Order: sequence, then C-alpha cells, then structure tokens
Amino acid sequence: MNAVKMNVPFFKASIGSEEEKAVIDVMRSGWLTTGSQALAFEKEFSEKVHSPFALCVNSNTSGMILAMEALGVNRENAVITTPYTFVSTAASARHLGADVFFADIEKDSYSIDPNSIEKILKSPDGKKVKAIVPVHIAGNVCNMNAIMNLAEKYNVKVIEDCAHSFPSKTQSGYAGTIGDAGIFSFYATKTMTTAEGGMVTVKDSAVAKRITQMRLHGMDRTTWDRYTSPKASWEYDIIAPGYKANLPDILAALGRVQLKRAEEFDRKRKIHAAYYNSNLKKLDFIKLPPNSEGNAWHLYLMRLDLSKLKCSRDDFARELQQMGVGISMHFIPLFNFSYWKNLYPGFTPENFPNAQQHYLETITLPLWPDMTEEMCAYVVDCIKTIGEKYHG
Repeated sequence: MNAVKMNVPFFKASIGSEEEKAVIDVMRSGWLTTGSQALAFEKEFSEKVHSPFALCVNSNTSGMILAMEALGVNRENAVITTPYTFVSTAASARHLGADVFFADIEKDSYSIDPNSIEKILKSPDGKKVKAIVPVHIAGNVCNMNAIMNLAEKYNVKVIEDCAHSFPSKTQSGYAGTIGDAGIFSFYATKTMTTAEGGMVTVKDSAVAKRITQMRLHGMDRTTWDRYTSPKASWEYDIIAPGYKANLPDILAALGRVQLKRAEEFDRKRKIHAAYYNSNLKKLDFIKLPPNSEGNAWHLYLMRLDLSKLKCSRDDFARELQQMGVGISMHFIPLFNFSYWKNLYPGFTPENFPNAQQHYLETITLPLWPDMTEEMCAYVVDCIKTIGEKYHG
C-alpha cells in the first residue's frame, strides 16, 4: 500500500473560470431571477437530449412533483417505484396525496425489477396505478424496454427519475426521453451542477404547458414575459394553486457552462470507473457494479461479498473513512424509515430481499471528474488492505 496517507474526498465539483464568469455576468446584468439564461438553458438541454420540451426547475424533487401532477397523479391513484432510492422519489407522490406501491430491485442490479412491477399491475391494487417511476440508480439505466411494454399493456404512464443518469444515451434515446417524462438533478454532487436545480423533459405540449404554469404559482405568464413584453407587467391570471419551483438565471448560467462540459465530465468519470473495475475485479470479495448501455457512472457502487469477509459492510466502510477515503451509502432503502414503516405496515425488508441484501453489501466510492489516477490507486490500495485484514 502507498506509504503516505491521502485524503480523497467523496466528491468535488468541477468548477472553472468560465462558470465563474457566467455567474458574474448575470449578477452584473441586473436580472437575477428566471429569465433569458433559463430559457437558453432549456433550449440547449432540449437539443442535447433530443426532447421536444425541457423545463428547468429548482430541484429534481420539484420537477418530480410537477411531472406527476401534470400527468394526473393524485389522491385517487398510485405510483409504482423502487424502495432503493432517495426519499424524494416516493415522497413526491405523497405530496400529491397518491399511494406508493414498491417493487423490489433486480437480483444482480440496483434497478427496479420489471417482473415485480407486473406483479403489482396484475394485482387488485394495479387498477389504481397511474404511473411507473423507474430510478436509474448510479447512472445505470433500467430495463426500459420491458418497462415501456408494461406501460403500454396496462395503460399507465412512465416517469423516469434521471437524477443520476445524465448523459445516458441508449438505442432508445437518452434516459429521460424514453418515458412520458424524465426528471434530472443538477444538485452539487451530480454529473453536472447548477448547485441546486433540475430539468424536466416531456413529449406532450399540454403537459409541458401545465408544468410551465404550475412551477410559478399557477400563473399564465412567466416573470420574464411579464417584464419584457409590451403587454402590461401586472396583468396575469392564476389558473391553479401552483408551486414556487423556477430556476434563477444565476444558476441557469452555471448550468449552461456545465452542459457544454458534460461530455468531458462523462469521459473522465468513465476512465476512473474503468480503473476501479480493472483493479477490483481481481479481488474475490468484490462484486463489480452493473454496467448497462448508456451508464453515466454517476456513482461507483462497490458490493462486498460478505461470505468471504469476517466483517460487516459498516466495519469495512468505517476503515475506509479512517484511511482518508470519502465514502457514502446509496441508498438506505425506504423501508428503514419511520414514515414509510408507519404508513405501510407491510413495507418491510423481508418483502424486498434484493433491496435489503444490496443495501447491506454496498459502499459508494469516490468518483468525480477531476480525480487523479493516484487518488483512484489509493482507494484501491485501501480496499485491498482492508480486504486482506478481514478475508475469511
């Protein structure tokens, strides 16, 4: 192992002088909120992923709520999603009063299992389902062919949670453009960032119009239009009790520069992921992450084969941290949290064995564009050292 201890952060955003200039230019322009930069960002993102409509929002969570609402999710129906996700995916449906039905993940991946989805759709509860919400965990795209076939067969919508999956390009198109809607995240740790923010992609013009209105208080005119149009700025109508979910121009300007660099970031992450794969595959106590077509490699999910180790996942993770390696866990399944356990008494680890097993075995390693090969090598060396210590 390397003689000198290193500190490898879990993540560090790649922000340069061009991003700084873009933000300062907006600050000096006199227009700080949603305006021309946001409109340009939407157009450029739409062109990038080949989506008819792209609508920027202040978070993936806001985008999820808006997309669900526009596609008819409400207290009379339900959505199907995975328990192996961040809480916002399922919570968005609850904000609209809808029920959430959970389908287990696949045995050998972190993706929602189409067979588990169909079991719900075929059950008496299936009649209540309005939408399937697959989550492309770590940038690894779900089995969208199977999911879209189910959506057509049972006449339900598909809302892709693409918080991890930009730019994930498949033969069916970019993740986020395959279903009825796709919701992206530009949070600070994502594959590109606006610090906070997100984007919703949709195909239907009526859905796009509804989201546009609902993201800003249900107004029938945008702020930019009201203050730049010859029509009086104070004239507008409220068509529904909407939300406050618009993305300011300062953040949109940052996003425009990051979007230009997205392929650069993607290439670098894949180099680091390939380094991990080539070195970790030699270790019999490691299970490599799944690697589907279009994998964006937002996260590197390292699975431990605990049958070969005399320690727990938590023990292994703790020692990595003590060696200076920043790690995380993706994800704590939702059935571990009080709210979901209290809401759905049958929502237990025993009913989702694949999600539970993956959770107990997984550690998320550092993976960000500006990592050096020395950092990657140090992470691998630490894993080898701990593995040798606990190998059974």
